[in-house]
Amino acid sequence: MADIRHTRLANVLVNYSTRVQPGDLVIINASTPAIPLANEVVKAVLAAGGNPLITIEDAGLQETFMRHANKEQLTYITPVEEILVEKADCMIRLDAPDNTRALTSLDPKKHQVRQVARMELGRIWSERSASGKFRWVITQFPTQALAQDASMSLGEFEDFLFGATYADKEDPIAEWKRISREQQKAVDWLRGHKAIHAMGPHCDLTLSIEGRAFINSDGQKNMPSGEVYTTPVAGSVNGWYETSFPAVTAGRAIEGVRLEFSDGVVTKMTATRNEDFMRSLLETDKGSSQLGEFAIGTNYGIQQFTHSILFDEKIGGTIHIALGRGFPETGGTNDSSIHLDLICDMRQESEIRVDGELLYKDGKFVI
Repeated sequence: MADIRHTRLANVLVNYSTRVQPGDLVIINASTPAIPLANEVVKAVLAAGGNPLITIEDAGLQETFMRHANKEQLTYITPVEEILVEKADCMIRLDAPDNTRALTSLDPKKHQVRQVARMELGRIWSERSASGKFRWVITQFPTQALAQDASMSLGEFEDFLFGATYADKEDPIAEWKRISREQQKAVDWLRGHKAIHAMGPHCDLTLSIEGRAFINSDGQKNMPSGEVYTTPVAGSVNGWYETSFPAVTAGRAIEGVRLEFSDGVVTKMTATRNEDFMRSLLETDKGSSQLGEFAIGTNYGIQQFTHSILFDEKIGGTIHIALGRGFPETGGTNDSSIHLDLICDMRQESEIRVDGELLYKDGKFVI
């Protein structure tokens, strides 16, 4: 018998996050451990009148490809991928790694080559998403690997994940609609403002938001969610920024990152762990040393660091920036093959001022 939480989460993903309509082509991309949830998602897509296309990913096969592929194979884009990114109406990704460090020992340059080659796919994805023609959501399914990274037992992590997505509630969609209304107050307040100054023990950063829209991230792209975000004006970012938690990407944890910005570009970077890998990411392409995102985490139900950016960037009382690709729907123009989120704790002796007016202090909105 299916876990009722799987059924509820599938309902949220299909009928709230991606709003599947009759006739929609819906890609369901699932890691092998997530098959129980994928089964419920398929049922929900069919009930909504959609046409599910199921693709399965396996961490071991991905590792085999990355270790043995040559440059030509790393850069090859299959016709199927091109068709799907151009034609699919929705995508629901169910991420469930059974080893979050499988790619740790790979040459960083292989990741760089692969990312650059897929930049055009990312551009099409972003533009179709911004226009509303492509609706997508990413979530996770509990595995031993994710539980270990979060310093929890599997049972504890299951409760954490289904609690954070409100799948433990009788009506999760009602909960997400409530959160959407609350976050919209901040988005409405920010509309029409020009400059942000974030200050605290871990940052002193200024940036322009003139002409930019803030997005209410309320579970319609990430599940769980809980943030408001934008893309800063190109060339406007100045100051310094330090991470409070590791940034985990491609199986590597990059720790103790400190960035200095001048006129929108990173001019100096240091890291206490995996600095060379971080440097290779900054050198990926022209846009990878510039900001594609400034965001405020608003999910106060998430307070524990898990080593999963899906949860960690939403921690209530934090902000995060992302190097690389921006969001066209905000008016952002930065283009890159990477999007690396870096989190900063703002819960003590910190504030955000907008056009000189206090918006946020010690991890909470004051408006």
